[in-house]
Amino acid sequence: MKLIEYPDAEMMMMRVADILASEISGTLAAHDRATLAVPGGSTPGPVFDILSGIRLPWDRVHVMLTDERQVPADHPRSNERLLRERLLRDRAAAATFVPLDPANPEALADELPLSILLLGMGADSHTASLFPRSPQLEATLADDAPPVMRIDPPEGLEGRVTLTGPVLRGAMRCHVLITGDAKRAALDTALDADPLDAPIAVVLDQANVHWARS
Repeated sequence: MKLIEYPDAEMMMMRVADILASEISGTLAAHDRATLAVPGGSTPGPVFDILSGIRLPWDRVHVMLTDERQVPADHPRSNERLLRERLLRDRAAAATFVPLDPANPEALADELPLSILLLGMGADSHTASLFPRSPQLEATLADDAPPVMRIDPPEGLEGRVTLTGPVLRGAMRCHVLITGDAKRAALDTALDADPLDAPIAVVLDQANVHWARS
C-alpha cells in the first residue's frame, strides 16, 4: 500500500482527478479502451465534477459502478443517478455506462481486468458493498466468485449489487479515497486484518490510498 496524505480534501480531490485522467490517457495510448470503476456516495462527487470536464477520448472509456443499491435508477439513493449527474456529463458524457447485472455476471467479462479502480471506504472498513458481517461476504471474496453478486448489508437497508473480490483484486490500478480520522484509524486496523473482518483489506496490497483529515 502507498499512503498519500493531503493538507485538505479539496486539494486531494483535484489531485485524484488529475491522476485518474492521466491513467485513462495512458491506458488509451496502449489499448483501444479503458474501463473505469468508481464508487457512489458523497465522497467522490468533487472528483467526478473535475474529471467530467477534462479533455480525454471519452468515447473509448467504459464506466461502471463498484456497487449499486437495488433501487430505481432515478431514486435519490441510486449510485447511477449520482454518476450521471456528476461524472457522465460535460466532456465525459461521451463515455459508455456499463450496468451491473447480477443475473448476467459474465456480461462484464469483456470489461475485465479493470483498467482503473476508484474505491471509497466506510468507518467499518467496508468497500464497494462488501460489508463486514454480511451473510454473503465470504462468497463474494472467494477466488471463484462471479464478477458481480447480490449482497445484503447488515444494517437491514436495501439490498445491493457489488463487484466481487476477484474483480477488485485484479484491477490494473487501484485508488482508495478517504477522509477523516475515523476512516484513517479503520485503515490502520485493516492493514493487518482478515478481509472478512475488514473487506478493504482485499485491495490494500496494491492500492494507492489518498487521505485528508477534512
